[in-house]
Amino acid sequence: MLKEFKQFILRGNVVDLAVGVIIGSAFTTIVKSLTDNIISPFLGLFLGKIDFSSWIITLGSAEFKVGSFINAVINFLIIAFVIFIMVKLINKFLRTQKEEAPATPTNEELYLKEIRDLLEKQNNDQV
Repeated sequence: MLKEFKQFILRGNVVDLAVGVIIGSAFTTIVKSLTDNIISPFLGLFLGKIDFSSWIITLGSAEFKVGSFINAVINFLIIAFVIFIMVKLINKFLRTQKEEAPATPTNEELYLKEIRDLLEKQNNDQV
């Protein structure tokens, strides 16, 4: 069982997933900082300070912090939009980079080209 667990952990996709989660966590911190320190203050210039955390619904002894939830949803939407824009830019950059790189022929293509050239030479010699 220990051997199977070791094989599972060392499998490429599990390690890739772990790396993705760690990088995603670090990236989320960066995007949250961007949202909190740059985007929200910028929006605050036009809309005023956006803070719904004081909105609380009380039913009996239970408090429902609806405003904090709304703040979290707004924060999520801003972060999701920033990530969307960044992914779009990265995809555009990768597409441009891929188009610029010339395709290197495979060995099979090189052999076929040699055969074609030999056949053309053979046909030209017969004429």
